[in-house]
Amino acid sequence: MRQLIVLALSRLKSVHVTEADDGVDGLRKLAAGKFDIILTDINMPIMDGLKLVKRVRTDPTHKDVPIIVITTEGSSEDRQRALQLGANAYITKPIQAPQVIAKVKELLKIDA
Repeated sequence: MRQLIVLALSRLKSVHVTEADDGVDGLRKLAAGKFDIILTDINMPIMDGLKLVKRVRTDPTHKDVPIIVITTEGSSEDRQRALQLGANAYITKPIQAPQVIAKVKELLKIDA
């Protein structure tokens, strides 16, 4: 799934993708640089996506970075919790590449 998303986002000329294996790896990479958007899954090893969202929102450097949660967790409770923790969008799998691209373009205000 991650490879599909990376391939889809590579179509956007202004987007450079950095991948992380899990939430802890994601936090490590966030600490090393500046990012314009974060895409995460809820179900990840070591640190799940909801904990990642919560940690990002308490980090002054990245607290305003848009976050998209892409997950198999389709319950309204999971969606509500993710949005309450600070996610900007919640997409339920199975996903289509155009859906992800459209949401990234919307949140980053990319026209092309």
